[in-house]
This record gives sequence, structure tokens and C-alpha cells, in this order.
Amino acid sequence: MTDTDTTRGRQSDSALRDASRVATQVIENVEEVIVGHHDEIEHIVTALLGRGHILLEDVPGVGKTMLARSVAASFDGEFKRIQFTPDLLPTDVTGVNVYNQKTQTFEFQRGPIFGNVVLGDEINRAPPKTQSALLEAMEEGQVTVDGTTYDVPDPFTVIATQNTVERNKAYDLPMAELDRFMSKLHLGYPDADEETAMLGEVVGQHPIEELSPVATLEDLRAARETTAEVTVEEPIRAYATRLAGYTREHAQLGVSPRGSISLLRAAQARAVLEGREYVVPDDVQREAPVVLPHRIRTETSEQTADALVAEALDTVAVE
Repeated sequence: MTDTDTTRGRQSDSALRDASRVATQVIENVEEVIVGHHDEIEHIVTALLGRGHILLEDVPGVGKTMLARSVAASFDGEFKRIQFTPDLLPTDVTGVNVYNQKTQTFEFQRGPIFGNVVLGDEINRAPPKTQSALLEAMEEGQVTVDGTTYDVPDPFTVIATQNTVERNKAYDLPMAELDRFMSKLHLGYPDADEETAMLGEVVGQHPIEELSPVATLEDLRAARETTAEVTVEEPIRAYATRLAGYTREHAQLGVSPRGSISLLRAAQARAVLEGREYVVPDDVQREAPVVLPHRIRTETSEQTADALVAEALDTVAVE
């Protein structure tokens, strides 16, 4: 091994340690506010490192919005919140050109989509036309208004929430939008001990008010770059392909190629959390249950997407 190879190896090890440290610090910081959802917080962090977006779905009042705010508060970037309502317009999300009488020109006023972490609260309350305002930004990192394209900030992550009740007063997210979310998470109710502990923390001043950033935007950018360089060998890529193929063979709509990409990016981030510079099958298996099901439409109501993914993990061999 040459001196140059040794230096590169040390730099790689150092970058991996830094990325793992940033991830751990964010998880621990969020847990200062959110009680009893360690696994879900880890999945959110893997999505952040994997350059993905997150959808939180559950009944009202279980902490979806607070979780998103806690993640955003852990970084020193710009946090924006969009409250989705039936009367929200696409320009309320992206921004709009406004005529300036002094200069006699149109000036673009940026909408709340221009943030580092954007919370889309109750996203399914707005009609599909408004929801579509997110699609370009989530996939391409840019927004086009009146023929002019504007880059969103880097890094950029959307954390959206939606309720599972009052479906008759909400809109279903189109598959093109669902497929742009790397992970879909469900929080559920806390158990008795967790709820008691949570009540003890929030009856006075809420801990979110005292939460401070533990990482800079440059830390997140560097961690993302390190995550993207984590090795994914051909057998791991083939394994992810077979998992996606199984869902396509056994469902009306299976996992898309974008879903396979998201699965491997999440697995790379899982490897970083574990302090490894390469992906193993367990990384794929840990992330598959939150990355794949929301991309699947089953053929019968008796079969759920979650069950199909579990079946695929049990059936598809690791070679």
C-alpha cells in the first residue's frame, strides 16, 4: 500500500466517524423531546443521510409534527412549515412573481418550499394540484415558476405528515408523490410508561423550546457525501433488485426503480449509523419495511403491502 492510499484510507475513516457522530448526535438530540420512538428516529436520520424525504402517517396527537420540528431544530439550517389546507394554492408553496412598481419589473417572492427542512403538515388536506407543487422540488431540487427555474437550498428535505382519520375530508396522495418519499413511518400510541414519562416532560415548559442545534448544514452535507460513497457490492444490488421484482410479481403495482434506489441509499445510511463503509444484507432488511410498502398496491384487500414486503424478505434468498 502506498502512502497516498494510506492517507486516503485515513481520510475515509475520519469522514465515516464524523458522519456516524453527526447521526448519533441528532438521534440523541431528538430523543430529548420525543419519547419512545428510537427506531422511527433512526429511520428519519437514515433518510436524511440518504438524501431522501419522509412521510409520517398516523392518527392525530401522537407527535408527528413535534418529531419533524425536533429533527429540524437539530440543525442550524432554515426551517419552513407549510400548513396544508383545502384552499392552499400551488403558489402558496412555491412562491409567486409580484410586480414592483418602482422598478417596473416582476420580482420572484420565494415560497416556504425554499428551506433546508420543510415541514408539510397534514399534506393530505390540500387538493392534488397543490400537492403537485412539491414534486419538482422533491425529485430535482428545483422549482419552476412562469418558465424560470430556481434551485432550492442544499441540503433540502421534506418531512410531511398526514392523518389516517377523516379520510372523507382528505385527499389521497398520488403514487407519483408517494414514490418520492424515501420512507413512510407510523408512530403509534406510546405504551403506558412512555406516555407517563412524556407527560412529565411537557406539563411545564415544552422541551422543544430548549432544543439547540447539534450539527451544522456543512456537517449534514459532508455526512451525505460520505453516505453516498459507502460501498454497495453487486450481490447487494442484485438482492435489492430481486426484492423489488418479487413485489412486482405479486402485486398490482410493485416497487419502482426509484424505490430500489431509495432502498440502497437508506441501506448506505444504515451502514454509516453502524460505523461501516460497506452495506450488508441486514442494512437492506432493516430499511425495507419503511422504504418499500408505500410504493405497492396489492391485488386484494386481504393482502397488505407491509405483509407482502415481509413475505419478500422471508422468501427472497441472499446470494
